[in-house]
Amino acid sequence: MVITYGGLEFFRIQSGNLTLVFNPVSKESKQKINSPRFRTDVALISSNHIDFNGAYDLSGKDDKNTFIIDSPGEYEIKDIFVKGFKSVSLYDGKEVINTIYKVNIEGINLCFLGALSDKNIDDGVLSLIDDSEILFVPIGGGDVLNATDAYKLSVKISPNIIIPMHYEGAGDKNSLDKFLKEEGLGKINPVDKLTIKKSNLSVNEGEIVVLSSSNSND
Repeated sequence: MVITYGGLEFFRIQSGNLTLVFNPVSKESKQKINSPRFRTDVALISSNHIDFNGAYDLSGKDDKNTFIIDSPGEYEIKDIFVKGFKSVSLYDGKEVINTIYKVNIEGINLCFLGALSDKNIDDGVLSLIDDSEILFVPIGGGDVLNATDAYKLSVKISPNIIIPMHYEGAGDKNSLDKFLKEEGLGKINPVDKLTIKKSNLSVNEGEIVVLSSSNSND
């Protein structure tokens, strides 16, 4: 599995010939992030907002090949198992539904928190995501969790790998440094991609991985 980062909350996950994305940015967004345009098998959208819902920009609006998931529920598509849990977030001055996703791919449990703003996740939902091995957590503050609350929640979920998101160009400009400081770390050199196998995860315990934003449309 290869994970790359496109900025804000947009991630691309490659598993063999299958491509899955989280929260592709719409071309209508005011964020300084390029709207992605490439073939995608599965797109997961946490909130119906132009910062996160650019699924129809991926390969063209008329392309019916992308399986889009944009609400809570259980889904199975191409050996990928998805569970979506409802939460409510205050984003861009409005109350919006934010779906927390748990995805099993290659036997690895991914948890994507989306534009989460409330540090108090429902206990029932928390119990269903606490076996997550890779966690994507927003840390920028403002409309999403701040660095301190994001770190505390990450520790509570206790994944093998933590990937911070939603900090560049949004909220607190020092949020990444603050998030790393919560772990007692200085600066971490970003990596272009994370390549991971199920068998490799046992050596990781709450490791923070910072991915560089590509903003590419390859």
